[in-house]
Amino acid sequence: MASGWRRAFGNVRSFVGNSMGGLRGGSSLASWIVAGTLAYYLWVRPSQQLRREQEERAALAAASDPYRYVEKRKPIPDPQETGLVYGSKNGAKKPE
Repeated sequence: MASGWRRAFGNVRSFVGNSMGGLRGGSSLASWIVAGTLAYYLWVRPSQQLRREQEERAALAAASDPYRYVEKRKPIPDPQETGLVYGSKNGAKKPE
């Protein structure tokens, strides 16, 4: 019985080792650290900075004119008639 789980554990270990390119030990760990660092500085960090800059620009634009009109309600879509409906309609529909 003990050899069953040992064999399964060895198979899992072998699969994980092969999926990581067949490298073993410190060289494998070092290569993953280098790859992760490069991915962070080439993709993750620039996208975070871009998002932060866009938020700052949006905040500056909103603060530049404090008296501008801002729609507080979301319109309800009504594709059958006018396209947008704000609240309840007044009056009944006209017969044709």
